[in-house]
Amino acid sequence: MYKRKIEAELISWKENLKTKRKVFLLKGLRQTGKTTSIKDFANKNYENVIYINFKLEPSLKTAFNGDLDVNTITTNISALRPDVKFIPYKTVIILDEIQESSGARASLKSFVENDDRYDVIASGSLLGLKGYNKKYHGGASIGYEHVVYMKPMDFEEFLLAKGISQDIINYLKSSFEAKENIRQPIHEAMTRYFKEYLCVGGMPEAVDTFLKTNDLNQVRAVLNDILEGYKDDYGKHLNENEEEELDKALLAKINKVYASIPAQLAKENKKFMYSKVAKKATSTIYDPAIQWLVDYGLVTYCYNLRQLELPLSGNKIEECFKLYVADTGLFMAMLEKDVYEDVLFGKLGSYKGALYENIIADAFTKNGKDLFYYGKESGLEIDFITRYKKDISLVEVKAKSGKTKSAKTVISNKIDYPEVKRLIKFGEFNIKESIDEDGNILLVLPHYLAFLLE
Repeated sequence: MYKRKIEAELISWKENLKTKRKVFLLKGLRQTGKTTSIKDFANKNYENVIYINFKLEPSLKTAFNGDLDVNTITTNISALRPDVKFIPYKTVIILDEIQESSGARASLKSFVENDDRYDVIASGSLLGLKGYNKKYHGGASIGYEHVVYMKPMDFEEFLLAKGISQDIINYLKSSFEAKENIRQPIHEAMTRYFKEYLCVGGMPEAVDTFLKTNDLNQVRAVLNDILEGYKDDYGKHLNENEEEELDKALLAKINKVYASIPAQLAKENKKFMYSKVAKKATSTIYDPAIQWLVDYGLVTYCYNLRQLELPLSGNKIEECFKLYVADTGLFMAMLEKDVYEDVLFGKLGSYKGALYENIIADAFTKNGKDLFYYGKESGLEIDFITRYKKDISLVEVKAKSGKTKSAKTVISNKIDYPEVKRLIKFGEFNIKESIDEDGNILLVLPHYLAFLLE
């Protein structure tokens, strides 16, 4: 069991239950470790754990039919599962894959509002898909759920899994805060570990396979299995009887969008182009498939901005965006097999920009940041725009090193961009911060510190 940051969220939730009683609702992509983390926390913190998985035990949906008071529900569950016992004030009920049961989702209000004897943790891999369960019409549990999104392991969690000490990680954090050089032996080690992370990503099974075998071929096989498993979900939903149905037309569109992503990101201009999906493709036809993949959690929007002003979300251009894959390991598995050698031995070709941009996007997303970029028809383009220390910051990503012509054009133009005061450049650098003659902050960072940019 690897140390995951979600544990701190669960501990905080439990500590606050007396003053702010809610169900802990965990959303997230399949295979990110939700169930493992929940069970581990429950076994450490409760005398009694009742685990229900509605995909594995669909018959248990009937326990939540009709009257939704807690006594009726517990009676129904005990009848269907003679092995369980309900111990008041010492029991946590885990409702896994709760999107499969509209009755269970609606019942959460009763566990919060009318009865405090049992704590409840719910989770689901398809909870983000709007309208997945046609029987669930929403609303019943609004205000009664503490919603948390769990993502694949970030670089810090990867380091901890490798056995890197917390003291070393704290040293990285303190050096970042002070903007001081990382000691060279540690810098070289972190650069090497980050390339491993670029290849492996943060899916727990892939990380575990790598740490046990150091075999990237086995890692790739694991990631391909995960991606194939995701395809089984594409275009599916539950009808009003909670029976699984497949929208074949939507499935075909999702597959085409998914297959186009590597080519989209390999372009010099990474703006999403419908023509890369299919001939005569349009936004009207393919936007529902894109939104499905975003809601599912496999890809993330990065929106272009009309202007560089705060708030960034108020300036995004809805119809102009890039798509990044939600985990670097999954993206690597979508490419040809030799890409692992290219990354580890510095032989990347046209994909180098895509890979390093994707992993910075990945780090930002795992840190809770929305993704934005800035591009104009003149050819000026900044990889990412983000807030750092409350200011607008330009972010440029280099595989190794390189110039940042567009960013310097923007940051030096105080007439058109008066709010821009910082440029952050990621590459194979150590930490360096400087201030130019105009008062602009220029911050150079190694890729491996992207997880610290909050």
